[in-house]
Amino acid sequence: MRVFLVEPYFTGSHRAWAEGYAAASSHDVRLVTHEGRFWKWRMQGGAATLADQVAAAATEGLPDVVMASSMTNLPALLGLARRSVGHAAVALYMHENQLTYPLSPQDQPDATYAMVNWLSMAAADLVVFNSEFHRTAWFEALPAFLGQFPDYRHGPEQVAAVRARSEVLPVGVDLSRLDGESQRAEPPLVLWNQRCEYDKGPGAFVDALLEVAGRGRAFRVALAGERFVSEPEEFDRLRSSLGDRIVHDGFASDDAYPDLLQSADVVVSTARQEFFGVAVTEAIYAGAFPLLPDRLVYPERIPTAFHDRCLYDGHDDLVDKLVWGLEHPAERRTTAARLRTDMANLDWSHVAPRYDEALSALA
Repeated sequence: MRVFLVEPYFTGSHRAWAEGYAAASSHDVRLVTHEGRFWKWRMQGGAATLADQVAAAATEGLPDVVMASSMTNLPALLGLARRSVGHAAVALYMHENQLTYPLSPQDQPDATYAMVNWLSMAAADLVVFNSEFHRTAWFEALPAFLGQFPDYRHGPEQVAAVRARSEVLPVGVDLSRLDGESQRAEPPLVLWNQRCEYDKGPGAFVDALLEVAGRGRAFRVALAGERFVSEPEEFDRLRSSLGDRIVHDGFASDDAYPDLLQSADVVVSTARQEFFGVAVTEAIYAGAFPLLPDRLVYPERIPTAFHDRCLYDGHDDLVDKLVWGLEHPAERRTTAARLRTDMANLDWSHVAPRYDEALSALA
């Protein structure tokens, strides 16, 4: 079966998802992509140039399925590429959405991109969310969003129809590259491996580390998240306070990343928003003990038996649990080892067959 996988934002986790599925699938998956930058322009205007690429790919055979990511204006793409996609079934994969995504203080609300998400869902035969948390959050927020428009509102029947053709399939992760010997040493290494942006809450991470340091606990820090034009001002405060305790400071290359994860004792998230959590999944699989907010996707990602130990509620609880993790290495390692098995189920070797089955059934 031939699948055209359309990814207008081909970088980071979006690129890893597209390439990972293409490599692991039993189907013939053709990638149709644009570079991962200017995300608003990709959602507004990318469909026209993506349609040209779809037409070029279709010269070797029409697709059975078109699967597009959430950065795609799907109705525009299908209209512009109608002669190239034939009667292909259409799936939309929701990495994130622009309705419930938290705005930074510099951003202003703009209904444009949430509407692109909604109309893309309405145009798809199947809508796939990367977590149940994501699906629930979207459909809870959607009625109020649609209810603000002046007339011909999109009503409950349309919302219910889209929800009925939605399902949850996790992001596959290439975890096999993280297999290897532990490289952990003393004092324990606390890892930040998420994007260095507002929605990941770097200020809360810095506040917690500085309080733990103020209590006299020994630890090292690795700051390895992806960085963009600017980075969080809070990291400067961390550098000035912790100095040479920071043993890694910068985006880790593909070669260095596995070794860094296998050196980490604790991985911390202070995210304001997380629809899946690829970076945290990778760190847990590599052996790090997770400390994560008791909200967002994390109660879904961490088995219930470990919620009390791994999920925190607020700053004080995070600090207390981090101190516990630093002071109880044996229990910390035992918990991390047990969680590793659960993360292994998210490797592409397990996830790709689920995608293949869903797309075959759709076609």
